[in-house]
Amino acid sequence: MKFNWGTGIAMLYLGFVIGMLTLVTMSMRQKIDLVADNYYEQELGFQKKLDKMNRANTLAEPLRWEVTEQGVLVRFPQGIGKEKVGGTINLYCPADNRKDTRFEVLPGADGVQLIPANKLQAGRYQLQIDWQAGEATYWNEGTIVINE
Repeated sequence: MKFNWGTGIAMLYLGFVIGMLTLVTMSMRQKIDLVADNYYEQELGFQKKLDKMNRANTLAEPLRWEVTEQGVLVRFPQGIGKEKVGGTINLYCPADNRKDTRFEVLPGADGVQLIPANKLQAGRYQLQIDWQAGEATYWNEGTIVINE
């Protein structure tokens, strides 16, 4: 086979096309997670979230949580024990949205709720607790790490 300028240019273009197709294929297979699917609606309610956070910060006894071998223990303030407590607990995993989980706030008589370890996967999570006691609403959040 004789190599001339025309063959070289054809090989250059063919190499460019193959390279571009490879990059397009790789980019289409890349997993991209949004923080939330409904981020626009959440942004509209951001001031309400700030108000809830301020109310939570003014409590005499704050909401606390800890990671144990049994799971995640959430301790609600003792001063609100007589009121109806409800809401949601979100565990948001920034690295993989398939690990995201949601639980209802259902504290026991002692004001403690356990999220069992067998319902959680190992990883780093943003713990987001949107809860209410009576008419007052609160928001607490923090970072936790679940080990295997």
